Amino acid sequence: MIALWRKAWREQRHHAGLLPLTTVTGVLFFGQAFVGAIEATGGYPVHIVVLHTLTAISLWISLGALVFVSGALQADGVADYQFGWRQRVKDFFILSKPLIVGLLLVTTYGGLVAGGKAWPSASLTFWTLLGGALAAGGSSALNQYIDRELDKNMQRTSRRPLADGRLTPAEGLSYGLALCLLSYYLMAGFVNLLAALLSLAGIFYYVFFYSVWLKKKTVQNIVIGGGAGAIPPMVGWAAAAGNLSLGAWILFAIIFMWTPPHFWALAIVRLKDYERAGVPMMPVVVGEEKTRKQILIYTVELVAVTLLLPIFNLAGTIYLVSALVLGVWLLYAAWKVFRVGGNKTAWTMYRWSSMYLAFIFLALMIDAAA
Repeated sequence: MIALWRKAWREQRHHAGLLPLTTVTGVLFFGQAFVGAIEATGGYPVHIVVLHTLTAISLWISLGALVFVSGALQADGVADYQFGWRQRVKDFFILSKPLIVGLLLVTTYGGLVAGGKAWPSASLTFWTLLGGALAAGGSSALNQYIDRELDKNMQRTSRRPLADGRLTPAEGLSYGLALCLLSYYLMAGFVNLLAALLSLAGIFYYVFFYSVWLKKKTVQNIVIGGGAGAIPPMVGWAAAAGNLSLGAWILFAIIFMWTPPHFWALAIVRLKDYERAGVPMMPVVVGEEKTRKQILIYTVELVAVTLLLPIFNLAGTIYLVSALVLGVWLLYAAWKVFRVGGNKTAWTMYRWSSMYLAFIFLALMIDAAA
């Protein structure tokens, strides 16, 4: 299997069917062995037994499909890399959108600490964050695979590995599928079923519901699509608590309300990019003035939602003071966007909102573990 995997990645990097299929088959092959080991040593939990069975079925199907398409494998194929291995490693890393993954992991860990009301064990932290990183990175790769033609028309994204041609579409698809599959196996095997299913739901939400459908269809793409980015803290909460109580849903609501003003601010700065690509972001459809008003409205609602945690006695003084201070800080940035306008204030709002989210989840962690 390893030899076949290596041959496909070296010689069939342009083959849209063979490379992804070989990659998925390889992950399923090793996933079957992994799940079998977990099953035998863990007392045969029902969800692992079911996963073992489904993996076996999927593996046989993928093997059959691989045999069917393997006629395309060239006997005398040669590697046709245009770049060295260092550049390729860098490109695959970029394909995962590491900065976004990092912010999502902060929110995941925030949910992990808040759900357990204490600093989690090193083991639970490691497997939850690793699974979350793989899910987010895989989703990002699949998003760029879907948007590769659109990205060519935007200055901000035209240098991405798939849009720029440094990686082939087959490589991007294969990489994304592999990371997403690995994520589910690790979550199901080392965390718990609820966390694994939530992570899987986030992948489907972002890849299919947002990337395939919403992004290019409606001005509400970011509003509705924000649910995908709001799932990671629920994954963390489920990993620690094994349930989704009120606190988990409030964390979901915080990120859900944070997403529109954050990305609308970016859309104001990159208005021409979105116009050229035909993406119906709010500034493109209704204009900058109405978008600035919506940024302020959503920011007010966001700050109000963050205060629900102490209102329901789910957070203490440290979080309350932090939420108020950070809320005033972000409201000031949103007010300037509304009153002053322009790319400079919008860019400030975009940067500040990223820091705001990280800081408020950091405050939540400190408060929950205090």
